[in-house]
Amino acid sequence: MTPGRRRINRRSSVGQTGRPSPALTAVGVVGLLVLLTPLLALVLTAPWGRMVGLLTSPSARSALWLSLASAILATLIATALGVPLAALLAGGISSDRLRATVRLAVLVPMVLPPVVIGAGLLAAFGRRAPIGSLLDSWFGWTPTYTFVAVVMAQLVVAMPFLVISVESALRARDVEAEEVAYTLGAGRLTTFWHVTLPMIRTGIGAGALLCFARCLGEFGATVTFAGNVEGVTQTLPLAIYLALVRDDQSAVAMSVGLVVVSVVILVGLRGRWVPGLWPDRTTRNRSA
Repeated sequence: MTPGRRRINRRSSVGQTGRPSPALTAVGVVGLLVLLTPLLALVLTAPWGRMVGLLTSPSARSALWLSLASAILATLIATALGVPLAALLAGGISSDRLRATVRLAVLVPMVLPPVVIGAGLLAAFGRRAPIGSLLDSWFGWTPTYTFVAVVMAQLVVAMPFLVISVESALRARDVEAEEVAYTLGAGRLTTFWHVTLPMIRTGIGAGALLCFARCLGEFGATVTFAGNVEGVTQTLPLAIYLALVRDDQSAVAMSVGLVVVSVVILVGLRGRWVPGLWPDRTTRNRSA
């Protein structure tokens, strides 16, 4: 009787494995509400009747198109620079200490306040800064408070997200295909271009989407290094900040627009960041 009870208790305990206690569940629900409260407030207070007019106003359209143009350009540059950098981190650096140092340099912009990054860019490319003074003397131009400054600020802030995503994809790839290419006489660059890149295209796409989303939401580095000039450097987050002083409803409308864009990006990421939201084909086929 006692052994039977023990077996029953073991079976019941197995069913409970992985399930949090009621108290822990309640705390988790509170945490979820903390995350959802700002989003729900935007949805409930949004002027839906005036939404189209507010989002199509000249200032909103200018900020939107400038945000999209700068984010797309910064993402393209980040992809061109970030994929080779991720390849270095994934296996191109033999020294463990040097690889750790390079990875630290990549991760630092992710944890620094964006205002600090903007101040650093201003210290490097300002009119009296080392690089900025050279550009001013040679070309009579500096990137500060221009569209180029917007792209530079977004690039520094957002590229680490792409690098980390691509590095993870590179570390998880199947190297046997690359070894076959080497045995057939292909060089390193040819193998990377024709074999490695197709294998990690999903990781590159996910990293590019994250980079693009971070560029769209960038505020601190942009306002510090590029300023807030309407039609020149005023992106959508900066326009929202100004609209909070002038017109609350306009700020809420533009904020809802950014929320929609963010949700679309998460949909584009599909199962990489939201596993289980879309069952894969194999699961559907098995269930069928």
